[in-house]
Amino acid sequence: MVVAANPEPEPDFSSLMRNVQPLKPDGRVQHPLPRPKPRPLRQPHSKQAASTPDGLFAQMLGWFEPADIAQQHRRPGMPSGTLRKLRSGHWPVCAELDLHGLDRFEAHERLALFLHRARQVGQCVRIIHGKGLSSRGEPVLPKMVRAWLSHHPDVLAFCETASHQGGSGAVLVLLKRPS
Repeated sequence: MVVAANPEPEPDFSSLMRNVQPLKPDGRVQHPLPRPKPRPLRQPHSKQAASTPDGLFAQMLGWFEPADIAQQHRRPGMPSGTLRKLRSGHWPVCAELDLHGLDRFEAHERLALFLHRARQVGQCVRIIHGKGLSSRGEPVLPKMVRAWLSHHPDVLAFCETASHQGGSGAVLVLLKRPS
């Protein structure tokens, strides 16, 4: 290894850029590119996913689709005025989750995580699942989200939002207070 006896010092940035002149504005506007879709609408079914326990569980979630959509739900033991208060905005909405474009498995994961975190923030949340107008065949998320909510241990009640807040494409959810 040979070391130079008197190495040259490295020039600093300002001395390297002293002769640079900034560009003049040309008046053009750079439009942002459209955002790509989050996931493809249909994902190919892989045999490897079905062989894992998680893959089997994911397949079984589809077996229990409810036949109809519940517009509202109140846990047994809740006062009768709970749904009226929830609909009228008695509790302020502290968080919102949008599930548009997700399949049932991604939506289930995000919903479970959202409910867990939202309970620490407040008591009322809005979940937007969409009306299913762009789905192929019968809408899936409205039925599934409401079925999951009616069985979730932290959900006390839920109801459809007013028409100006999404109507049948969203629900207001009343959560238990954190203990």
